[in-house]
Amino acid sequence: MTTTENTTRQYPFTAVVGMADMRLGLLLNAISPAIGGVLVRGEKGTAKSTMVRGLAELMPVVDVVAGCRFACAPAAPDPACPDGPHGAADAEHRPTRMVELPVGASEDRLVGALDIERALSEGVKAFEPGLLADAHRGVLYVDEVNLLHDHLVDLLLDAAAMGASYVEREGVSVRHAARFLLVGTMNPEEGELRPQLLDRFGLTVEVAASREPEQRVEVVRRRLAYDDDPAGFAARWADEERRLRDRIALARELLPQVRLGDGPLRQIAATCAAFEVDGMRADIVMARTATALAAWDERTEVLPEDVRQAALLALPHRRRRAPFDAPGLDEDKLDQVLEESGGQDPEGEDDPEPEGPDDGPDGPDGPDGGPGGGPGGLPPQDGGPREQPGDAPGPELPRQQEPERPARSEESGPEPAGEPAASGPAPEQAAVGATEPFRTRRLDVPGLGEGADGRRSRARTAHGRTTGARRPRGALGKLHLAATVQAAAPHQWARGRRGPGLMVRRDDLREAVREGREGNLVLFVVDASGSMAARKRMGAVKGAVLSLLLDAYQRRDKIGMVTFRGSGAEVALPPTSSVEAGAARLAQLPTGGRTPLSEGLLRAHEVLRVERLRDPSRRPLVVVVTDGRATGGPEPLARAHRAAGLLAAGGTASVVVDCEAGPVRLGLAGELARELGGPAVTLDELRADRVSALVRTVQGRPAAGKGAGRGGDRDRDRHNRKAA
Repeated sequence: MTTTENTTRQYPFTAVVGMADMRLGLLLNAISPAIGGVLVRGEKGTAKSTMVRGLAELMPVVDVVAGCRFACAPAAPDPACPDGPHGAADAEHRPTRMVELPVGASEDRLVGALDIERALSEGVKAFEPGLLADAHRGVLYVDEVNLLHDHLVDLLLDAAAMGASYVEREGVSVRHAARFLLVGTMNPEEGELRPQLLDRFGLTVEVAASREPEQRVEVVRRRLAYDDDPAGFAARWADEERRLRDRIALARELLPQVRLGDGPLRQIAATCAAFEVDGMRADIVMARTATALAAWDERTEVLPEDVRQAALLALPHRRRRAPFDAPGLDEDKLDQVLEESGGQDPEGEDDPEPEGPDDGPDGPDGPDGGPGGGPGGLPPQDGGPREQPGDAPGPELPRQQEPERPARSEESGPEPAGEPAASGPAPEQAAVGATEPFRTRRLDVPGLGEGADGRRSRARTAHGRTTGARRPRGALGKLHLAATVQAAAPHQWARGRRGPGLMVRRDDLREAVREGREGNLVLFVVDASGSMAARKRMGAVKGAVLSLLLDAYQRRDKIGMVTFRGSGAEVALPPTSSVEAGAARLAQLPTGGRTPLSEGLLRAHEVLRVERLRDPSRRPLVVVVTDGRATGGPEPLARAHRAAGLLAAGGTASVVVDCEAGPVRLGLAGELARELGGPAVTLDELRADRVSALVRTVQGRPAAGKGAGRGGDRDRDRHNRKAA
């Protein structure tokens, strides 16, 4: 746990250059914590963490019950507080805490831990509070929140929804209040958030480093000055910090007096409906944000510009969008909806213009009234244009049409293993768009792994069904009560037990062995040669790979992509958690040239070798997307089969997605699957709705792949009937 009080000199919040939208989002949550926190999305090195840590210095002091580990308010202590009842306890003042949740934290560190030994031997609830208790009535900051493990995300969701943390361990229950301002930062290149957690953030903002040289110079100048003399630098900004702190306090006092009229409320409802957001949380967050904006500008009436700004902050991450689309908002559509929903007089003649500039270059805040400059201690934002989180929608996947070319006659038979019709190499063709993604069958890695929690293959995990017990390896995890009692029972007389209760020692403790599911490394090996472009198959192939990418995202996998075409293979995407990056690379993938299948498989083998050194517990699954043809060099097909045998010899689980089409089929993909020791599935078989929800387990040993090739249909049918 890291707490930010007055023991260290944080970089002043007001000294950060630019970042107007992030600044505004944080300040609005400081004024009205009920908004629900803020998610900051942006590239690395943009002062995201610096601003969040500086926010705690601006928050007002809180009154807590003296000696209470759960920060109970003296005026209204929690009746269920584990340290209570408090009665007429003394109060003490302390700064607002900013608690950091590390990405690799354990469940016990987040929610707290029970002393199991004392609970069994003494019958007392000896509870050690976790980070959720420390963050109560403060700020909980999660850097790289998109990398947080699923079991921690689940606990955060529960606490955010109920305002309390529950610890349940073998019949011993502890509950305490846990209401906090949730702030998360993330780099979208490393993957997106789960939708459930994304919706829990009240606001979202996009940040990027300024491209203006003068602003970048000022950033460097201030940072160097701070590093040379942190105390002196903070002293120079002390007046600005104090003015901003006073303005936040004034806005908090004014907030209960702000009136949200029927007109702005209709605008909020119409906007949420127009952008098809799920549920009602967006409407509530927009209403709270609009009232906080009015209080920030020292007004008691919500104006249309408050509603517009609230929409830009509260809706980009909630609008319904296609898979892998980045959050964003169409501002032209937003302005149209606000105008049609009656926020302004339709005639525009009877009512006077609202006070304050509304259409100037400074926006609705004006030169003095907003968080971008003037009062409140905020430095002016003259170094560049004001950032808007919804300036443009996220990049759509390109859906270009394949260029027209003479059609090949089906009667002419199959193409000669990817060779071009004319002499010389086939020309490169522009990238074609993918067909619509579909729900795919689950492809598993055989055996029992011990990788990171996920939703694909069987593994020993911290969560799931209990399959046994063992002595703890380090700190005690989940207690296996029956095994612990069984281990302690034979020694009770020797330990001097003569009355009720069980005498338990640490050597008696047993932890539960649980089986759940893990995330894997799914490495796509995609054939982008001329044979795949024939008969315009590449659109369907890309649609299948896009569907598998979506499945990998939902199952918490890492993904990588190797493509081969022309004279070699390349790593189009190194292993990463950003499935969105894989979708973007797939959309831009051109086709054409020969089919160096062996080069693609050898490159995949090298990628897996390096990745095993980096993350040895994450098991790989290789998905080869090809029609099985190989060209270029002497004996190309034999070399491809030898490369496949190299992957199979290493125990790599593989599956071949057979993309061969047309009336005449060579069955080369099935032969490749046999060499890899895994099954071959066609594009149609890949669809979950086409196979009655059958689950195919990928075989990882060469011997297990018998019958998976061209002549293995009867064996595959027998396997499917047995599984059904």
